[in-house]
Amino acid sequence: MSVIHAPIVKAAALITEFAWPVSRFDGLKVLDLACGSGRNGLWFLAQGAEVTFIDRDLSAMSHIEHVNARKYQWDLEAEAAPSLPIEEYDIVLVFNYLHRPLLPQIAKAVKTEGLIVYETFTTQQAESGRPRNPDFLLTENELKSVFANWQPLHYFEGRLCDPQSTHSSYKAQLIARKPKT
Repeated sequence: MSVIHAPIVKAAALITEFAWPVSRFDGLKVLDLACGSGRNGLWFLAQGAEVTFIDRDLSAMSHIEHVNARKYQWDLEAEAAPSLPIEEYDIVLVFNYLHRPLLPQIAKAVKTEGLIVYETFTTQQAESGRPRNPDFLLTENELKSVFANWQPLHYFEGRLCDPQSTHSSYKAQLIARKPKT
């Protein structure tokens, strides 16, 4: 079964412009965490990956039906939330989401030599727009520090501009490979 009635969505530039170290995504297991509309996971699904979408509200994904897509409506910040599986995913995607207590679980969910792809707001964002709550904003070099023992393939921290909307935001981006243990 393929994606049904899927609107045209564009994945984040971090995903579409990155020179991936694999030539094929067929069979790779990807987790799109706090997926929202699923736009980033859908890009991997279209490349042949098996994608697990997790969000506390999956209503924006009700139109997605695909043999390689799994959807779980979990509030990961709730006390009773299920734990993420350990060493399950080749790639874990996290965009515009930060819940610091979940960071160790995210790291453990990535398979050895798998990749974390993380992009979210930094404290500088509070000066120019939302979010403003420091609980949702990375401090300087925090993302790099959390994954300090991983092999960085891409790191950026600063102002990003969306060329289509001319909207800008302050974010940190990381793509890193989990080391062998």
